[in-house]
Amino acid sequence: MNRTRFSLFYLATYLIVGGVALLLAPDWALKLLRSSGSYGEMFPRVVGMALSGFGLSIASIIRARAQMLYAGTLVVRSYFIVCLLWFYRSSQDPFFLVVLAVVAVGFALTLTCYWIDRTAPSKA
Repeated sequence: MNRTRFSLFYLATYLIVGGVALLLAPDWALKLLRSSGSYGEMFPRVVGMALSGFGLSIASIIRARAQMLYAGTLVVRSYFIVCLLWFYRSSQDPFFLVVLAVVAVGFALTLTCYWIDRTAPSKA
C-alpha cells in the first residue's frame, strides 16, 4: 500500500495549504480559487479551520501507515465530488469547479494507486 500512502500526501497538502490560506487570507484564497460569490469574512475562515484540521488528520493517517483507513478517504472524496457538483449547479460559481478539479485529481490518483496496490502480488 505504499503507492496509496504516497498519493495521500497530495490530499494532506491541499487540505492543509488550502485550509490555512482560507483561515489566514480568505479574500486572497477565494480570489485564487476563482470565486464569484460572497461568503462573508468568517465563514471562509471556519471552512479553513475545518480543512486544515482534516489535512492534519490525513497526515496522521499517513504517519501511522493506517492502511485500513485509505479506502475511507476515497469514500469521503466521492461524497465531496457529488456535493461540489451540486453546489456548482446551484450557484454557477467557478470556485466549485476549481475545488472539484483539485479533489478529483487526488481522488483519481489515490484510486489508481489503491487499485494497483490491491492487485499487485504480495511480497511475503
